Amino acid sequence: MEWFVPTCLTVLGLVFGSFANVVIWRLPRGESLVSPGSRCPSCATPVAWYDNVPVVSWVLLRARCRSCGKPISARYPVVELLSGALWLLMWWLFGTTATMVFAIAFVYLLMILSFIDLDTMRLPNSLVGLLALLGVAGVVAAQVLHVPAVPLFSGSGALAEPWAFAAAGLLIGGGIPLAISAVYSMLRGKTGLGMGDVKLLAAMGIYLGPYVVMALMFGSILGALGALLMRQEDLARRKVPFGPYLSLGALAVIVAGPQLWAWYTAFL
Repeated sequence: MEWFVPTCLTVLGLVFGSFANVVIWRLPRGESLVSPGSRCPSCATPVAWYDNVPVVSWVLLRARCRSCGKPISARYPVVELLSGALWLLMWWLFGTTATMVFAIAFVYLLMILSFIDLDTMRLPNSLVGLLALLGVAGVVAAQVLHVPAVPLFSGSGALAEPWAFAAAGLLIGGGIPLAISAVYSMLRGKTGLGMGDVKLLAAMGIYLGPYVVMALMFGSILGALGALLMRQEDLARRKVPFGPYLSLGALAVIVAGPQLWAWYTAFL
């Protein structure tokens, strides 16, 4: 019985991962998320329910459409497996609590935003707004019901109250990157950080509080490493999607942010 909850959450994560694939494909194109049902992107044949089982169907079909035989991208099972793994990880970190529920929503939406950013270089306002709205709902629940929910961590002193911790994260998450973007634009005469990234960091701050600055730091380091892997001529003319790196930074903070900060301050 002790594995009942994590098993159910993992299965739900896989199922919602399948829906995430729909959102990643359709939302940037302005298509309905519910109608029509799943179809093959090559031949537009409706996908039967038994060919739409997360991961399993992709393996049994040998990564090909049953109707036309065209290859099915490996991204579909990757997103499904990643979703299931993230749901399980949040349970492992937070247990069966209200915080776990909001943490799952947080990383799930970050995953969807990351893949959309990779495809389109855009972070849809609708999803970023939903992320922020759920965060605010969690803060209200924590403040009114006195049940830990959002932020995902607790503060102390002047930031002991959930609303104060979340408000500090919101201001830091949105203020620092906005200032960086403004200075860069003034010095270089072009945009260096998109407003979508600024809005995303502000929304992340609601969940992470002041620790959001660590997510920005980790994301910047990972982004720099990713840029180093690109050829210099490609880097000069291409924009780099920052959303996925920020999401990885946020995940690192969720896993070990307070511990790393305590170690860092002790080291100093």
